[in-house]
Amino acid sequence: MIERTVVLIKPDGMQKYIVGEIISRFEKAGLKLVGLKMIMLTEDILKVWYAHHADKPFFPQLVQDMMATPVVAMVLEGEGAIQKVFDICGPTDPAEAAPGTIRKDFGESKPKNVVHRSDSAEAAAKEVGLLFRSEEILI
Repeated sequence: MIERTVVLIKPDGMQKYIVGEIISRFEKAGLKLVGLKMIMLTEDILKVWYAHHADKPFFPQLVQDMMATPVVAMVLEGEGAIQKVFDICGPTDPAEAAPGTIRKDFGESKPKNVVHRSDSAEAAAKEVGLLFRSEEILI
């Protein structure tokens, strides 16, 4: 099934100058880049994006960290894209990620794990809607 999913290169990834390396890994896996932009996330966007974490003690730091620098936001499309992106990124905690995954290779901790990825089709649809206008998704 052809799916679309969102990946953000988070501020810690931006500070490591690995944007091209990350995009290349997705393209080499056969995923099509259909949306791409650099954006400064706002508190309003992040409150919706991370609503499921709003009551957690780490939420204020999460918001602050995500607004530290612009991020690269991308929409990837392909057969089984959500699972494929998970496999390329690895689990949230770099310590649990397999060698060769983005988070193992570049991440430092759960909060500083270089990338965000949509965890479901529903999340992907919400995230695309928060960051991209329809005319910014190209086929």
